[in-house]
Amino acid sequence: MSDGGPQIDTSVPHSARVWNYWLGGTDNYPVDRAVGDQVREVFPEIVENAQACRAFLARTVGYLAGEAGIRQFLDIGTGLPTADNTHEVAQRLAPESRVVYVDHDPLVLAHARVLLDSSPQGATDFVDAELTDTATIRREAARTLDFEQPIALMLMGILGHVEDDDEALGIVRGLVGLLPSGSYLAFYDGTDTSAKIVEGQKVSSDGGHNYYLRSPERIARFFDGLELVEPGVVTVSRWRPGPDADGEPAHQDSYGGIGRKA
Repeated sequence: MSDGGPQIDTSVPHSARVWNYWLGGTDNYPVDRAVGDQVREVFPEIVENAQACRAFLARTVGYLAGEAGIRQFLDIGTGLPTADNTHEVAQRLAPESRVVYVDHDPLVLAHARVLLDSSPQGATDFVDAELTDTATIRREAARTLDFEQPIALMLMGILGHVEDDDEALGIVRGLVGLLPSGSYLAFYDGTDTSAKIVEGQKVSSDGGHNYYLRSPERIARFFDGLELVEPGVVTVSRWRPGPDADGEPAHQDSYGGIGRKA
C-alpha cells in the first residue's frame, strides 16, 4: 500500500537525477547513470557544462542579492538540492532574504525539506505547482513573498523541457507579468552551438531524457522587453566570472543572463 508520499519510478531515467549524477551527487539510480554515461560518451564536456551552469546560478544570485539589492527570490523548476542552492547563496549575503522554490516533481518534493532550511532572519517555502500554473504559483508564493516589492525570478535550465518556442515564451511572459517593476529574470538553457551537444541531446532523448536545445539568439528572446544586465546573454561561464578566474573561461554550450523589468 502507498503511504501517500511521492511515488518515485526508478525504472526510467529522470532529468533531475541525470543532472544530479553529472554534478557528482548521489540522488540517482542505475538507469539515470546509464543515460548520463551514454551522453558523456558523445559529449564529454557535459559534466563541465553542468558544473558551469551551477556556478552561473550562484553568481547570478550573488549579483541579485548583493549589487542589485534583491531580497526575494522565486526559483521555478528547482531540481534536486545540491551545493549552493538559491537560498543558501542569497542568505549568506543577505540573511533576511526570502526564497520560494516551485516544482511539480515527486522526486524534488521528497527532498523539499532540504530546501526549507532557512536562516532565522529570512524564510524559505516550497510550492508544488506546474511551471504553467501561474495562478497557483502567485497565490502560494504570496505566503512568503511580497508581490508589491521586487522579486528575482529564477528559471535555470527548465525551459529546455518545453519544445515549442511560442509556448516557452508565453510561459516566461506570464511569469514575468506576475512581478512588479524593479524585478529581475535570471535564466539559462542549453544551446545547439556544437555538434557534440546536439549528438548528446539525441542520445539523451533516445534514452528517455528529453531536452530541447535552442540557439543563443532564441535564448535571447526570453529577455525581450527587459533591460539586460551586462554582459548580456552569453555562455554561462563568461557571465561575470569571479576575480579568481584564470584567463578567459572556457566556452560552454549553455547561455544565460539577467534582465530587469522596468
